[in-house]
Amino acid sequence: MSTVVKARAREQKENTKLRNSGYIPAVVYGFQMESQAITVEEKNLAKTLREVGRNGVMKLEVDGKTVNVVLSDYQMNILKGQMIHADFLAINMQEELEVNVVVHVVGNSVGASEGGVLQQPNREVTITVKPSEIPEAIEVDVSEMAIGDTLTVADVRGKIDYTITNDDDYTLVTVSAPRTEVESEDTETEADSEEPKTEE
Repeated sequence: MSTVVKARAREQKENTKLRNSGYIPAVVYGFQMESQAITVEEKNLAKTLREVGRNGVMKLEVDGKTVNVVLSDYQMNILKGQMIHADFLAINMQEELEVNVVVHVVGNSVGASEGGVLQQPNREVTITVKPSEIPEAIEVDVSEMAIGDTLTVADVRGKIDYTITNDDDYTLVTVSAPRTEVESEDTETEADSEEPKTEE
């Protein structure tokens, strides 16, 4: 599969014209190169990302020079579902780097099966890893989580093959009490406070 994204240098004033013609403005910076404003074809980039994944390593060819990069950041037009700007980080394939990786929940928690509400306050973690070993996602098992339980980075740090840079108390998953019980209690409290006072 091709993982080459072709680019060319650009002028800042070109941005609107570029987007209207199927290209997006971007910037590349990092290992052995100064920050450079470039443009890439939107379809070419989208195809490559489908092949290598959001955190995958791509080859970026800029005016004949090819460098290894990852997509470090991007901006989207939510209404059109289109990428409107991209940041590429040039990398050294032999050195580790920090990347954000999606957390996937696996298993059916005990608490959820009893009516609890499973939530993910944070859906990504930051890991340190060599470019060739970047995972598309990290899986965490929630099977044993009961109502009231919280899963933090400390709970999974030693169970995966990657170094997580987030703090130990960084919350990944929680299982809270059933919403119906909470809402019922709130309703009863409001009703009690609104009872008319009787005159003595």
